Amino acid sequence: MVSKNKISRRNFVGTTAAGAAAFTVMPELTIAGNIGSGKISLGFIGTGIQSHGLLKSLSKCPETVVLACCDVVSTKLEKFKGEAQAINDQKWKGEKVEVTGYKNYRELLERKDIDAVVIATPDHWHAQIAVDAAKAGKDIYCEKPMAATVAEGRAMVNATRKYKRVFQTGNMQRSWRNFRHASELVLNGYIGDITEVNVSVGPPVKALDLPVVPCPENVDWDMWVGPSLYREYSPVLAPPVEDTRFPNWRNYREFGGGMITDWGAHMFDIAQWALGMDESGPVEFNPPTEHAIIGLQMKYKNGVIMNHSNWGESNAVQFIGTKGKIEVSRSFLRSNPANIVETEIKPTDKRLYKSDDHYQDWIDAIKKRSKPISDVETGHRTSSLCNIANIAYELQRPLKWDPAKEQFIGDAAANMMLSRAYRGKWNFLNF
Repeated sequence: MVSKNKISRRNFVGTTAAGAAAFTVMPELTIAGNIGSGKISLGFIGTGIQSHGLLKSLSKCPETVVLACCDVVSTKLEKFKGEAQAINDQKWKGEKVEVTGYKNYRELLERKDIDAVVIATPDHWHAQIAVDAAKAGKDIYCEKPMAATVAEGRAMVNATRKYKRVFQTGNMQRSWRNFRHASELVLNGYIGDITEVNVSVGPPVKALDLPVVPCPENVDWDMWVGPSLYREYSPVLAPPVEDTRFPNWRNYREFGGGMITDWGAHMFDIAQWALGMDESGPVEFNPPTEHAIIGLQMKYKNGVIMNHSNWGESNAVQFIGTKGKIEVSRSFLRSNPANIVETEIKPTDKRLYKSDDHYQDWIDAIKKRSKPISDVETGHRTSSLCNIANIAYELQRPLKWDPAKEQFIGDAAANMMLSRAYRGKWNFLNF
């Protein structure tokens, strides 16, 4: 069985040319706003709990200044605006750089003095805002999972390329030393031919089953729902006040993709990176027995099997090869034999893009007009894998996937699930 699923080290390394593309300078990309002055002006779209960490991280980049923020929950907007203003006052003493708040993100995008936007909204908004931002000439940082559907992800890639923007996806584990080292060890055959990868993340998405309650006055619920099909308000989806916990919109099909797209966007991303599949993906998705929420098997064209499985650790990746195994998460990097993870990568080995700061990497890419470490195509391929996994769990039948055409083979019903319905005036494809 090992020989059937293994990939040779020569072929394995040969499939990773996409990693080198991260270094590609793209001089044709246009420069917006104030970049020529040495400052990069930012606007934040979505000011919930995730945005505050992004604000702190990006404010540490010496070039950045925050000019605007946007949210449909007024209390969250005011809190973020105050925090950003305090950072500006300290960082740019004497310059009186004012932060302006908006409820409609399109007003923010109309500002010619904003170079780049940070999208930290719920997932169902990512594509519409990113496409509009690209059209407006803004560079983009978009939180993971990048897209809610495969079609949205491809539209985000196409808009980014059409309008020559720099796009960083929030898969920041690529900028962590342990994940890069684990991926380079796997990539260069230090555990032999790869036969199996096990990814332990939470369950797939589920249908929304929350009771309806009256919407608070400080929440513009119609705008929060935005392009998604309408349903009434629940504080589980959009807490009216800032909380120390993440809201649970991510668990429901209407607005998120469950833990498959949430933590999966981190851990499957590392698996794709190490396997040299940044611009591809599995060709088969084989779900488990009926109604199971764990056990999906994915198979790459080269025979490597990747499983969504509880292999003993949560939110972690296990690579199994013919000469050993490597396990990595945010809290550990280990191997069997144990000395493998202590091995230094040779100068002659294949190297992956090196970034020690995900946020400065984006800023540097903006200045150089180059692809950052987690470019839009990479983010799209990772979110696609996660979204297809959800489709497989939902349909409960094997699916064959063509990564080049981005279509299921011989399954018209599954192909209909690569996009979703939009309501009213919203249409991310209009670019």
